Amino acid sequence: MGSRNLRPVGVFLRAVNLPGGRLLMADFKRVLADAGYPGAQTVVATGNAVIWAKAADVKLETAIEAALARDLGGAIEVFVRDRDELAAIVAGNPFPQMAEQEPGHLVVVFLRGQPSAEAVAALQARIKGGEVIAVGPRCLYACYFDGIGTSKLQAAMIERALKDRGTARNWNTVRRMAELTAAS
Repeated sequence: MGSRNLRPVGVFLRAVNLPGGRLLMADFKRVLADAGYPGAQTVVATGNAVIWAKAADVKLETAIEAALARDLGGAIEVFVRDRDELAAIVAGNPFPQMAEQEPGHLVVVFLRGQPSAEAVAALQARIKGGEVIAVGPRCLYACYFDGIGTSKLQAAMIERALKDRGTARNWNTVRRMAELTAAS
């Protein structure tokens, strides 16, 4: 599947909003194949895939975003992480007990850039519930001890405080994507 010049890359879509409704994973896979990434493997029905690419960078994100917009008629933001980045996120998890006992309550927010200490402090000051956050490599870990649904720590608050865009996945999905890119 991969050559020496290609590496496995995890692709994460943000807030899939299309004029006609939901993005079907079969359509996502087809768009990736048409964009030059044959053999794309979609993972979970929430906008995740593993592809083979030269680099996991802004150029790749832009290319996939353009292909999705052209083929599906809607703007969808894309975040990519290669095998090493995903392995570092998993290895660097500051909440191993939560990952083991309540992986659905541990979330990784993939970010465009590395948040500053000041921005993280501003976010921490806004948290009024029992949530706990920590910074990772171009990501934010968030523990939702009482569940995500009722928490005030939502995507809009995170993005405002960090002054960055992101997309969140629960720990089960992050771990699965890391496993798939490592096995490729």
